[in-house]
Amino acid sequence: MKKELLKISIRNQAIYVSTAYKIKEVETLNELTLATVANARKLGYSFSEKLLRTLNSVHPSIQLEVIETLKEVMGYEKNWTPLVKGWNVPTGESVFDHIVTFFANKLGIEKGTKMPCGHLIPDHTFPLERYNGCPFCGTPFEFGQLENIGQGSKLKVLTLWTDEDLKQYFSDLLSSKTALDATQVESLKTCLTYLNLPTDVEVKMKETVMLVIDSLVEKEQAEKASSFFKTPNDILRYLWYKHTGFLQIVEPKTIMRRKAANSRHFYHPSDSSKEAKTFSTNDLKLKYTRTECRRVAQWLNALTLDAEKACELMHPKRGMWIRMIRALRLAEYSKKKGFEKLAKLLDVFYKQEYTVWQGRVNHFRLKYDADQTFALLKQRPGLFARSLFSNMLWFGTDNTLAHFNEIVDEVPARLVLSLNMYAPYYFDKTVGRTVNPLGGTTKRIAANKYVQHLDEDTLKGIQQKVEDLCVNMIVKRFKNTETESKTIFIAENLFNIPLPIGDRSETVQDIPSALMGTRFPLEGSSVRLFMQWGKGLPAQHLDMDLSCKVAYEDKVDFCSYSKLITVGCKHSGDIINIPEKIGTAEYININVDTLAKKGAKYVSFTCNAYSNGSISPNLVVGWMDSKYPMKVSKRTGVAYDPSCVQHQVRVTQGLAKGLVFGVLDVAKREIVWLEMSFGGQVVGNLDAKCVETLLAKLDSKLTIGNLLALKAEAQGLAIVKDEAKADEAYNMKWAANTAAVTQLLID
Repeated sequence: MKKELLKISIRNQAIYVSTAYKIKEVETLNELTLATVANARKLGYSFSEKLLRTLNSVHPSIQLEVIETLKEVMGYEKNWTPLVKGWNVPTGESVFDHIVTFFANKLGIEKGTKMPCGHLIPDHTFPLERYNGCPFCGTPFEFGQLENIGQGSKLKVLTLWTDEDLKQYFSDLLSSKTALDATQVESLKTCLTYLNLPTDVEVKMKETVMLVIDSLVEKEQAEKASSFFKTPNDILRYLWYKHTGFLQIVEPKTIMRRKAANSRHFYHPSDSSKEAKTFSTNDLKLKYTRTECRRVAQWLNALTLDAEKACELMHPKRGMWIRMIRALRLAEYSKKKGFEKLAKLLDVFYKQEYTVWQGRVNHFRLKYDADQTFALLKQRPGLFARSLFSNMLWFGTDNTLAHFNEIVDEVPARLVLSLNMYAPYYFDKTVGRTVNPLGGTTKRIAANKYVQHLDEDTLKGIQQKVEDLCVNMIVKRFKNTETESKTIFIAENLFNIPLPIGDRSETVQDIPSALMGTRFPLEGSSVRLFMQWGKGLPAQHLDMDLSCKVAYEDKVDFCSYSKLITVGCKHSGDIINIPEKIGTAEYININVDTLAKKGAKYVSFTCNAYSNGSISPNLVVGWMDSKYPMKVSKRTGVAYDPSCVQHQVRVTQGLAKGLVFGVLDVAKREIVWLEMSFGGQVVGNLDAKCVETLLAKLDSKLTIGNLLALKAEAQGLAIVKDEAKADEAYNMKWAANTAAVTQLLID
C-alpha cells in the first residue's frame, strides 16, 4: 500500500484500503486485528465496523502499515522531551540565576557544575536535578520516551475509503471552486503522482491548474500541459511557482523584504538582515536551460489570445516579464521560423502598443464618470465584484448596485457569497479590518474613511441591500438547478462551520482536517499546547518559541520562555539548541478554570522563530484536551499523548516569523482554529486587537449549514432530522472534504 495515499485518507478521517488488498472474508476477528484496534486506540483512533471487517480480511502487512502510518502522523516516534522534568511543578529559577551564571562563565569561575555544552552552572543557582539539559543555553542532553498514552477521553472514528472514494476525492480537489489550502495541495500532489488524471473533470482554479501542469511536465508531457495555459500570466505563475514554491505570484521585492525582516534580531551583533537580503536576491536570480527556454517559447506561441489583449494582461507584472523574457531568451526564439505569434507578442509588449483596462477604469473613476466606469467594470464581472464596496461609497449605493445587478449572474458564486458575508464587517465604522497582503503578514487596518461619514441607519441599510442582492442571486441559482430530491438532512454541527471561502492556509493538517474558524468544544478544564521541531536536522542553534497571550478586559498577559509561569499558565522551559536528528519539544499548560475566575476573555496560541529566519519547516504545533487529567512525566517531563490531541498543524514552507494557530474563548470553553501570521521574534509582537478583528471576520462568514438551509428553501426541500430518511444527507463526514463542499457554489 502507498503510505502517502493512506495519509490522505487519514486527513479525511478514513483509512484507504484498495480492493486489490483483500484476501478473504473472515467473520471472527483475528488476534492481529484486535491488536491493531488496541494500538489505534492508544493513538486516539477507533475504526467503524465496516473498516474493522475490511482490515480483518486483508494481509497482515496492511494492518501493520496502517498502525505505522498512524504513528507517523501522530509523531509517536519523535522526541517529545522538554527541558524540565516534571515541569508542571515550578523549578524556582529566576532572572538572577541567569545573570549569576552569565558572569560566572565570563569571569572563568570554576566553582559549580560543568555541563556537556561547556557552560558552568554555579552552585545554589539552577536545581540541575530538574533539568534534561543545560538551563542556561537551553541545550538538551537527556531524552525520554512517551510514557502516558491512551489518556484521551474522545476517539476519532475512522471509516473505510475504497478506490472509488479516493478517485472521487481526487476529482473533488481538481474541480474545487475555491483555492486549495496547503493540506489539499499536498494531497493533490500525491494523487497526481499515483493516479491517472481524469479526462471528465474541469479544473476551476488557477492554483490547481499550476499543480496539474507541473505534474504533466514532470511526466514529460509538456505539449499536453500547453492546453491548460489560457493567458501569458498563467505561464508566469507556473514559472514563478517552480522557482519559489508559491502558487500565487509573490513579487520578488516582497520576498526579499520579508526574508530580511525575518533575519533581524534584538541583539544587534546577531542581526543578519543584510546578508539575508543578499542571499534571497541571489536565490531569485533566473537561470534556465535551452530545453526549458524552448518549452516556454512554444507555450507562449500556442496561446490563442491576440497580442494586444495578452500584453494588457502582462502589464501589471511588466517588470517580472522583462526579467523572464531575458532569462528565457525569448527574443532569440521569436526570430525562428514557426514562432511568428511570439514575435508579434514581444513586439507589441516592448513598444507598449496596447491599452491597459485598469488604467482606463482609474481614469474615469477619478473623473467621477460613473457611466464610463461601470461600462468598463461590466466587461469583467469578477473585478466589478471585488471593487463593489468601494464603488458603492464612491458613486452611491443604489446606482452601483443597479449596474452590478445587470451582470451578477456572471459573477462566481464564491465572490457573491463573500460580498454577503463581509458587508456587515466592511460597513461598520466601529470595527477595523484584517487584511493579508500577498506574501505579507496579517495586518489590522481602520474602517474605510468614507464609512466614518455615514450614520448607523444608512450603514445598516447598505448592509441589507447587499445581503438582499446576494441572497436572491444564490436562491435563484439553486432554483435553476434541477433536483429530484424531496427531503434534506443537515447536521447540526454544520451551522458552526464557516464556508471554505477566502482562506489560504499555509499549514498542513495531517490528522483529520478542519476548516479555519471551526470551533472545538473543550472536554476538560485544561488545555496543553505542544510544539515539536528539528526532526531530521543536525544539532544546531534553532530557537523556536511556544507562547500564549492572555487577553483580559483591561490588560494583556503572556506565558513564554521569558515568563515560564503566569496566572493559569505554565511553560516547560526554553530550548534554544536542537539535538542531532531527533528534534525537541516545548509545552504550555493552560488552566481554564483559573483564567475564568480571573476574568480572562481569550488566549491566543502562538509560535515564533526567535532564531534568524522564518519558522522551521515541518515544525508541528497543536493542543491536547481530555476530560481526564493529562499526566506529565516526573522522570523526563514528556507530556505528549497522541490520544489527547484535539488538533495539530505542520508548517511546510512560507515566510512567517510568527504564527497564531488557535484562540481559546474562555467563557464559551471552546477553541477556534485559525491561522494568522505576524512578524517579530516574540509573542509581544502580536497585536491582540488584530486577533479580535480576525475573529470578528470569521464570525461574519456564512456557515455551511446556513447555505444548505438556503438550498432547502429555494428547492422546496423538507428538512428532516433522520439522516437515513433523507434524499440528500449532509453530515460531518461530507463536510470533512472541503473540496466537495465547494460544489454547493453554483456558477
